[in-house]
Amino acid sequence: MEHEILYRPSYSLLKIELQQGETISAEAGAMVSMSSGIEIETRTKGGLFSSLKRSVLGGESFFVNTFRAGEPGELTLAPSLPGDICDLELRGQAIYVQSGSYIASSPEIEVDTKWGGAKTFFSREGLFLLKISGNGMVFISSYGAIHEIELEIGQKYIVDTGHMIAFDEGVGYSVKKVGGLKSTLFSGEGLVCELTGPGKIMIQSRSEDAFLSWLIPRIPKKD
Repeated sequence: MEHEILYRPSYSLLKIELQQGETISAEAGAMVSMSSGIEIETRTKGGLFSSLKRSVLGGESFFVNTFRAGEPGELTLAPSLPGDICDLELRGQAIYVQSGSYIASSPEIEVDTKWGGAKTFFSREGLFLLKISGNGMVFISSYGAIHEIELEIGQKYIVDTGHMIAFDEGVGYSVKKVGGLKSTLFSGEGLVCELTGPGKIMIQSRSEDAFLSWLIPRIPKKD
């Protein structure tokens, strides 16, 4: 399986070349186009309970599409929001990803949810994070461009919660307010996450929540 990411970073498109018999799993709704020799199967992944957890708790689709090449062909995938796509090769490790950023993965990759407890910080995910693990390729997306930061042992870094995409399993994190109550309520920043290395973190240059806060007041209201 070969792949190429086109038109990045604003309107990225993932193009995957599948050889005969190869498969890839993708989030429902991510497909843009495919060759006529590729078959699609829609099913739950990991059983009913795992699919229900990802859907209700992790914010992902209940169903996953599996694309299988009956003959060599091309498949293109894209996220719902304008932004970049990142390819990650996992070799037995795990990463945590915000809801909505998962696009596709090799069939050997497991996508599950994990309890985050009081430390959780993805505002749209409640108390659960997507845990992606295994051996193979993973493709995740962002709203805006992707910026990667490698943290050294003990190094701390603060990120607005709306700009987080993913981080390595070994990265520590905690949520805190921006200054005092007044700053939290009126600074426009809200909550931030303090991450502690070692490990890599990935952030996005735009925030969905910030865009909606700008857009909604400007939508004409019916009389």
